[in-house]
Order: sequence, then structure tokens, then C-alpha cells
Amino acid sequence: MLPTIAIVGRPNVGKSTFFNKVAGRRISITDNRPGVTRDRVTVQAEWRGKPFTLVDTGGIELKSEDTMWKHIALQASLAVDTADVILFFTDAREGLTSSDSDVADFLRRSKKPVVLVVNKVDDYAPEKLAEFWAIGLGEPHAVSAEHSRGIGDVLDAAVAQFPKGDVFEENSLKIAVVGKPNAGKSSIVNRLLGSERTIVTPIAGTTRDAIDTRFTRGEKAYTIIDTAGIRRKRSVEDDVEYYSVLRAFDAVNRADVCLLVVDSSEGLTEQDVRIIGYVHEQGKPSVVVMNKWDLIEKDTNTIQSFEKKLKEDLKFMDYYKSVYISAKTGQRMDKLLSLAEEVYAHAGFRAPTGTLNDLIIDAMRISEPPSYLGRRMKLYYVSQPSVHPPTFVFMVNDEKLMHFSYERYLENVIRGAYDFSGTPIRIIARAKKEGE
Repeated sequence: MLPTIAIVGRPNVGKSTFFNKVAGRRISITDNRPGVTRDRVTVQAEWRGKPFTLVDTGGIELKSEDTMWKHIALQASLAVDTADVILFFTDAREGLTSSDSDVADFLRRSKKPVVLVVNKVDDYAPEKLAEFWAIGLGEPHAVSAEHSRGIGDVLDAAVAQFPKGDVFEENSLKIAVVGKPNAGKSSIVNRLLGSERTIVTPIAGTTRDAIDTRFTRGEKAYTIIDTAGIRRKRSVEDDVEYYSVLRAFDAVNRADVCLLVVDSSEGLTEQDVRIIGYVHEQGKPSVVVMNKWDLIEKDTNTIQSFEKKLKEDLKFMDYYKSVYISAKTGQRMDKLLSLAEEVYAHAGFRAPTGTLNDLIIDAMRISEPPSYLGRRMKLYYVSQPSVHPPTFVFMVNDEKLMHFSYERYLENVIRGAYDFSGTPIRIIARAKKEGE
């Protein structure tokens, strides 16, 4: 596995700004309010030919009695436990504080290598670092993360502390867990991982960043991405929450599979349909996860009733796969990874060209395309040039003659012949040019 660098420190010392500079893109949400970064956020990076995983954490307030701050401190503690090297961030403008000393004592007890970083040093002067020697964690490194100064020196010091031995990056299936706030996404992630990997509280909107965690099950590797709950636009009033929603959409875009989490006790809502529709538009294979199934009063027809409602509301993606679970009790949780693997495999299936053409020619003989202004679409051949999502190109005399209802008919024919359940497919009509 790759060595891990964890960035820790009290709130608002510039940890996330540094993280974003190293990552090369804005991943962590940065804001001048303490507590914005709550969970561990990770990215894979490289310095001087050495790859590593960089972990951003929420600010540590060890003596706070507030519930959320205690959760944030727990997450930072978990990050320290799993790190190979720790970057301890302080603030030159505020100077050494009692909270810095508390964090330093905490880090000393971890017995992990620590690189002391003094951030917000806009104009370097040795005297600005003098008081930080008193922490007793070695040489302070002057940095201005905002202006990208001193970052290389800090990374040099960090990679020098890496454990000896080869490192490698393994391929993994990336699974994004998306849905409305408080649908149980983080509880599902924690149940899959078997640990309190993300903060779980009954407060809607607790998870603000899209959080990647790599894990293995048997010989298979996965990256699970927990995301912030996606609210309706008019509900997204806070700018931090707005960026959280953008992270969730970004997580969908880079995922291989999406778990679409729905609160069964509420049923499928208009916002759930919007979220599922976005995943469909992005061409991602998915599983509709009906969570909190333990809260539903059941009889012999309960699942059938829910399925009937799903089919009505999800007519635009009647290929959906569903599963009814309880993250709280663990009911059917063992099915999630196998379903994710299944729909991903369906999205990667490539139909044999000869068989595919025979199938479509027979279908067009059974039901001819409708005519338009006295013209009828003529098919020359069909191919499947790509997968993820499966994409079928129909070479025809005029692409404008492909009516959406006939396109739907052809999609149903393809789905009837091949198992593309759980994944969207794309049909593209293209006019055949001379010589093609």
C-alpha cells in the first residue's frame, strides 16, 4: 500500500489550503470558519517520484465538549493512527497557542514521525519561528500555503520519513454512495468498512466532503466514496454546503458504480428521482439501495408494493437494480458489493458485432421505422464502439429519421437479448458518409 501523510492541527491553520495545493486541484472545502473540514479527505499524490496518500483532517479541539468537535477529534485520531508521517500545522500569525501544545502532546503519544509546519509565514524571518521550537517536535518549517511557498521543503521532510520498501498502487472498483441528507449513506459506508470511518450523527448534512477510502474484501479491492447529502437547489443556501454538493456530483463523475441510497421510511421522493436521474445522465451503472428497511412494517407484498412505486417513478431508467437493506441491523448489507460488481460487469459487456447486427435487422423487419415526410430510416450496420456505458452506433441514411420512440424500441430489443440491467446504454444514430 502507498505510504500515508496526515495533515493535522487545530482549526483554521491552513491545512486544507495546503492539501489543495499538493493535490493540484480544489478538493477540500476551504473556508475561514473552524470546523469546515470534518471528515478525513484523501488524495493520491507524488513528490520526487515517490507516490503517497495525503489525508486532510478537521481541526482538533481536544478540550471541547461539543459533540461535533469530539467527532472531528476522533476522525483526526484515526487519521494519525493510520498515517506513516504527520504534518503538524500551526499558524505564524496567531503564534503558539495552548491548543497547539495540546495537539503536540497528543502527537507525541502517537510515536509517529512528525514534521512541524508553521503556516502563513508571508515574509520569512527566523524570529517568527523561534517560539515554535518550544513544542519539542524538531525544526519548524516555514510555509505560506496560500502563496505556495515552502511546500516543497515540507514534502522533502515528509517523504524522507517514509517506511523503507516498495510501494504500489492497486486497481480498485470506485463506488460512490450518493443520496439525500440523512438517508444513511455514512452508516452504509461504516458498515461496509467495519469501522467508524466517517462521522455518523442524526444531524442531516454531517458529511460535507466526498471521502475516498480504499479497502479489500477477499482478493478484491474497492474504493468507497462517501458524499454529502444532495439537497434541492433552493435548500442549498450556505456556500460551504453548495461546494459540498459539487463534491458529490464530482464523486459521481469519477466513480465506476453508484449506490443510490433512499430512505425507505420516507419512500422515493422528488429529490431522490432528481439524484438518480443525474447518475443516469452521466452513464453510470448503479444500484438503488432502499435503506432503513428495518423501520418498515411488512407483510407478504411489501417489497412488491415498493417495487411497483419504483417502476412508476423510474420509468426513464427501467433497467434499475434494487436492494432493500438496513445499515443499522446489517440486513442484506452483504449483497451491496456483489451487486456493484454485477452492474459494473454489465456496463463493460461488449456484444459480438455479427450477432448484434442480426438481432437489429430482425427487429427492424418485425417493426419498421416510422416514415417522415415520405422518407424512412434505412440501416446499414450497427456497432458497439465503447463500454462504460455500453454505446451502440447505428449507421443510417439520415440520423434525423431516428425517432425517439423507435430508439426506445431498439434499446428494448438490445436489453432483451443481453443483460444490461443496472446500467444505462447509449444509442447514437449517425448518417453514413460516402466511403464508410
